[in-house]
Amino acid sequence: MKALVTGANGFTGSHLVKALEQRGDTVVGFVRKSSNLQRLSDCQVELVYGDISDRDALKTAMTGVDWVFHTAAYVELGLVDAKEMERVNVEGTRAVLEVAQAVGVAKLVYCSTIGVFGDTKGQVVNETFQRQQTDFSGAYDSTKYQAQQIVDQFAAQGLPVVSILPSGIFGADDPHFGPVLKQFLKGGLKVWAGGDRITGIVHVDDLANAMILAAQKGQPGEKYIISAGDLSTREMFTLLSQDTGIPVPVEAPKPLVRLAGNILDPIGRLLNWQPPLSRERVHYVYDRCVRVDATKARQDLGWNPRSVSQTLSEIVRIMKTQS
Repeated sequence: MKALVTGANGFTGSHLVKALEQRGDTVVGFVRKSSNLQRLSDCQVELVYGDISDRDALKTAMTGVDWVFHTAAYVELGLVDAKEMERVNVEGTRAVLEVAQAVGVAKLVYCSTIGVFGDTKGQVVNETFQRQQTDFSGAYDSTKYQAQQIVDQFAAQGLPVVSILPSGIFGADDPHFGPVLKQFLKGGLKVWAGGDRITGIVHVDDLANAMILAAQKGQPGEKYIISAGDLSTREMFTLLSQDTGIPVPVEAPKPLVRLAGNILDPIGRLLNWQPPLSRERVHYVYDRCVRVDATKARQDLGWNPRSVSQTLSEIVRIMKTQS
């Protein structure tokens, strides 16, 4: 098969490229001229350069392609450029869908997020759940929800598109939580906020496998939640502590964390700086809880991920060899 991966140089995209190449597929990667290509250094991927909203470049990249995997996204919480995030996540997705429809790709797999369900208030939900949160927790929440709505519209029009909805994506080269784990393994993470926060976890390679299974077996218009399970941040650090002997970080006082977010947020905006805490980040830590059930992907796609504990143990093992 010949496959196109948008955002091929990113965390999820690069692991997907490698998984496709290991299968013997021909892979085209859609990246920006300014993209850091280090993650693709050992790959044979053919690169096409362009902005995600550049339909001509997308058409060039999709010519002769069987599968399209749309993983490109502006992913960030806190202080973000909301207009740019909308351009990339919403209008970029629209462009990918329009070009895929025009050239007649056999299957498009869209990498969404369980965040489209909004705050489920701790209720475990599946793909049939209808979002009840009427507002949005931030620009990322809003733009990914809008993008999913557009994907659903194109599916209703007959585009063979399948949506994959991953929970928290983990890996040794994870750019988001990876640095936190590295700090923990060095013994430098003494304090942490939000130990009760529930985090869904899926290994990035299991996510890549799920996306390939979705291309092979996923029914057009369907959504598949991708999560190996969830646990609280405190439980996660307890598992890591049992593996390593490193003490679990002490819980930071909630009022102090909220105060820090309220203080650092305007300072960050003034200085064009991404602070470690902001109002949106504090909101995600204390006020929003999304829990999901990935039974459908296991049953319909035959997806069989490693467990949460296996995922964490493997990441720790790799990080230790790299340190």
